[in-house]
Amino acid sequence: MSSDEIRLGCEVLFEATPRWFFSHRLGLLANQASVDRSFTHISSLVSRHGGNLACLFSPQHGFYAEKQANMRESRDNWDPSLRIPIYSLYSGVREPSQEMLEKVDILLVDLPDVGTRVYTYSITMGLCMEAAARAGIKVVVLDRPNPISGEHVEGNILRLDYRSFVGRYPIPMRHGLTMGELAHYFVRECGIQCDLEVVPLRGWRREVYFPDTKLAWVFPSPNMPTWETSLLYPGMVLLEGTNISEGRGTTLPFQIFGAPFIDQQKLMKHLEKARLEGVIFRPICYEPIFDKWAGQACFGFQIHVTNRNTFRPYKLGLVLLQALYHGHKNDFKWLPPPYEYEWIKQPIDILLGDGMLRQRLENGDDLSTVEASWTNELQEFKERSAQCLLYQ
Repeated sequence: MSSDEIRLGCEVLFEATPRWFFSHRLGLLANQASVDRSFTHISSLVSRHGGNLACLFSPQHGFYAEKQANMRESRDNWDPSLRIPIYSLYSGVREPSQEMLEKVDILLVDLPDVGTRVYTYSITMGLCMEAAARAGIKVVVLDRPNPISGEHVEGNILRLDYRSFVGRYPIPMRHGLTMGELAHYFVRECGIQCDLEVVPLRGWRREVYFPDTKLAWVFPSPNMPTWETSLLYPGMVLLEGTNISEGRGTTLPFQIFGAPFIDQQKLMKHLEKARLEGVIFRPICYEPIFDKWAGQACFGFQIHVTNRNTFRPYKLGLVLLQALYHGHKNDFKWLPPPYEYEWIKQPIDILLGDGMLRQRLENGDDLSTVEASWTNELQEFKERSAQCLLYQ
């Protein structure tokens, strides 16, 4: 597949610009990675084509993706070239206020995603859709590829009593949808009754991983430097709920993990027993310069994916949690709240989206049995989401 065959939603929009684009005040939810194939930002594209851009909205990490994770808030700002406000949706509010939306007739959404329930950009999109529905404002999503393909779906469905800013809608950890398809799912299955239009991709197929698009990877958040990071993220993000370093503070976040107390030989025996497909673990030692264990030698592993089609990142995450918990009981810890604006529930529980799953890991339940317990609900999700698919 050549790069010319895939067109981003922000490019398709301007091939035949609709009338509403010229006759309404536009808001834009985006960040610094919201660019076309020539690296022109969507805000510049809107301005260049004559759109009346009234304000910008930024998700977690800030409009420039400059902020680190877990409640490092970004402030409202000002775009000096467009001379319009930038409203932060990761500070005092996580969704647009009525006052903000009074400036807008149509809200454009152009955000990259990494195909994982807990990546907060899709949650911010959903919250914007909820606010737009209350305000009677149309939402237009400019679609982008799911970098870890649209074929594979993995994990348990979020329990609604474990809703949080890292999981608001009942979807699995690896959902297999694009942002545009997720938006349709939120309307069709989650009761968000907003006026929604999706400008679809052109030329993308469900089996396509990001390298096959021939598009350049622009990091969507500070610790998502490569597309390979996004492939590991659905499982490795679970380490955020523990005292194990997930590689923040290094050049390989989510691709390496470790802690000063890890016995590499013992842990490797657990990993070999799990017989995970499409992945190899290489022992390493590293020192993070910030975040967990900053300045201390961490013993752990780098994860090398050898077959992206057979690799299951969420299963990897569950295997790691269980192996670390049972192999290092005296040192391994579940971190306490607060975490991403949740002040009561444990971070690992809202990441997993189910409080009982942590207990099953602690009990040493067979993971094949654990996975089998959500087979039916995962199949139901696939059937419901099939009505929202935009691509073959």
